[in-house]
Amino acid sequence: MTALTARSAVIAFLCFAFAYFFSALVRGVTATLAPDFSAEMGLGAGDLGLLAGAYFVGFAAMQLPLGRALDRFGPQRVLMSFLALAVVGCAAFAVARSFVWLTLARALIGMGVSACLMAPLTLFRHRFGVSAQLRANSWMLMTGSLGMLASTLPVQWLLPTLGWRGMFWVLALMFVLAITMTARWVPKDDASPAPTGPVAAGTDAGYAAVFRHPTFQRFAPMGFFHYGGLVAVQSLWAGPWLSQVCGYTPAQAALGLFGINLAMLAAFWLWGALVPRLYAKDWNAQRLVALGVPLSLLVLMVAIGLGPRATAWVWALFCVSSTVVSLSQPAIGQAFPATLAGRALSAYNLVIFLGIFVLQWGIGLAIDGFRAAGWSVESSYKGAFALMATGCLLAYVWFLRCGGVAQPAQTVLHESSVDNC
Repeated sequence: MTALTARSAVIAFLCFAFAYFFSALVRGVTATLAPDFSAEMGLGAGDLGLLAGAYFVGFAAMQLPLGRALDRFGPQRVLMSFLALAVVGCAAFAVARSFVWLTLARALIGMGVSACLMAPLTLFRHRFGVSAQLRANSWMLMTGSLGMLASTLPVQWLLPTLGWRGMFWVLALMFVLAITMTARWVPKDDASPAPTGPVAAGTDAGYAAVFRHPTFQRFAPMGFFHYGGLVAVQSLWAGPWLSQVCGYTPAQAALGLFGINLAMLAAFWLWGALVPRLYAKDWNAQRLVALGVPLSLLVLMVAIGLGPRATAWVWALFCVSSTVVSLSQPAIGQAFPATLAGRALSAYNLVIFLGIFVLQWGIGLAIDGFRAAGWSVESSYKGAFALMATGCLLAYVWFLRCGGVAQPAQTVLHESSVDNC
């Protein structure tokens, strides 16, 4: 692959970031609009979890086809095709009149935006060097946090003017603009030529080779439970916790979510600035995750123990401390040759988004189940989050147990050299 110039790399990054910003906004807006959906449709906690989780079902369903498409057709063409589905999904959501149609439309939106992160990560793997990949990955996630930030107070402010249906018409227009920008400024980047020599045999197996890889197997449970749990909390359950456990008003909850996502934005910006320096000093993702995850688990357990006193700043600390697991994504990409990059990244993303769906819906079902058993609202939420914490802890134990077979990122050779974009 030919390396991009610094100018071309920055322009491509900004185009990708524009699309990813709105994909994150549409992902997180459910938490802000939850009171409106619940009031208009009469939704319980389980229904709300299913509606939010439908996005992730659609997203997850496309990951394996997406990975093959990225490796075969290249990120630009694939992203444009998928974003067309997002346009249709947003329009369908805006006109839906029943819970079933809302859920189906949200699943279609999830399908449409499922390439918004994997397409840029695949291009970064093909065209950027190691440190540029790490920086670009963290700053893409920072852009996602900016989108999540926009899904809180700004959406709350616009609701009286646009209504939630008008919001989704605006999102449809933004995805049309993202398609136009991608066509104009993102370089065509077809898959790398078929490899020759010893690596060729390892790439022929496709997804089988990905799922068997020790680095993939080491990170997969953590991607499901901890990364999935982070996004489940950030994009949905932090809002209901603040309103139902802490007694926040909708406006106060939106302000709390704004603070959480602002903290996430700062965290990803810092990762983008610091990780290349840490890697230069022989640190790697495995070591950083091993040291960082215990803090996140401790904060989660403290939040459960505090109950109503676990206000927005506690959940902001949980989300920020959990961002260390995002380093697993570039580690997965670097563990595979460029010809498998799309499939490796998409397969891992599938694991993450299955985790998000299971945890989003599962937390809602657990809350409803505990309430039906006579538990208080506070106890029901604490019990549901304790189940999530158990899964996260077991995933971390698996990660430590598999430490002997992990492969350091530095063993992967890269064809490209954009390190200072």
